[in-house]
Amino acid sequence: MTHNVLFLCTGNSARSVLAEATLRAWAGNRFKVFSAGSQPTGTVNPYALAQLQAEGISTAGLRSKSWDEFTTPGAPRMDLVVTVCDSAAAETCPVVFGDFLRTHWGLPDPAAAGGSDDDKRAAFRQAHRVIQARLMAFLALPSSVWEDRAQLKAALDKIGFVDAGDAAGE
Repeated sequence: MTHNVLFLCTGNSARSVLAEATLRAWAGNRFKVFSAGSQPTGTVNPYALAQLQAEGISTAGLRSKSWDEFTTPGAPRMDLVVTVCDSAAAETCPVVFGDFLRTHWGLPDPAAAGGSDDDKRAAFRQAHRVIQARLMAFLALPSSVWEDRAQLKAALDKIGFVDAGDAAGE
């Protein structure tokens, strides 16, 4: 069975787009993957696009879009919504309602990084490493876990604490 997954953030220009493109590239036909924002910037951050391209991940069709697109009649019905905003930095995460499972995988916004272009590239590289580690853990979940909503919720919430070093065995 294919599950619909939506990565949701505020601007839909960096973290949620990195997660969307990466899971789409890795998941095969197991998941249909989307991203959106509560206050979309209207453009995908060029550092996010460069990071994905550096990893060989397709950026075709990526765009910054509103969560509203997924609340209209005829929109894909979501099975899972993952918020990736950084509540630890007092960033307001979107509040969403619907008959889907919700989990939070907070992550500092690489688009907020200052400094040189190299510093910004490093921030996006680090954010993508964390996202990749979490997506590896997500894809490692047995398909049977989707049959037990409470077990799935607990497993998904735990993935929100996976860091980049966890996947590398550090």
